[in-house]
Amino acid sequence: MELIVLTKDQLDSIIRSSITTALDEYIEKEIREKAKPDFYTIKEAAEKLKVTETTIRNYIKKGLIAAEKIGGRIRIERSNIESALKEVKSLKYRRL
Repeated sequence: MELIVLTKDQLDSIIRSSITTALDEYIEKEIREKAKPDFYTIKEAAEKLKVTETTIRNYIKKGLIAAEKIGGRIRIERSNIESALKEVKSLKYRRL
């Protein structure tokens, strides 16, 4: 094991750079999260929930996910996907 001796200024510099890096990563993640589309296609929703497109269609038919038909396309709001994701996780561990 090696002992490293640092001055107060060196330690302060290391801590500041670590905090700055962590904050930059957090802010970048938040910006990316807000830049996501407001609506998802069935394919995008399936990728987000890690299920098949058929499963998404079944969830829509059963009313587990609210969707809108715009023209010939089905669109699902991001908030509906996020709430469905929470619901699916809670159902996963429920005993029947």
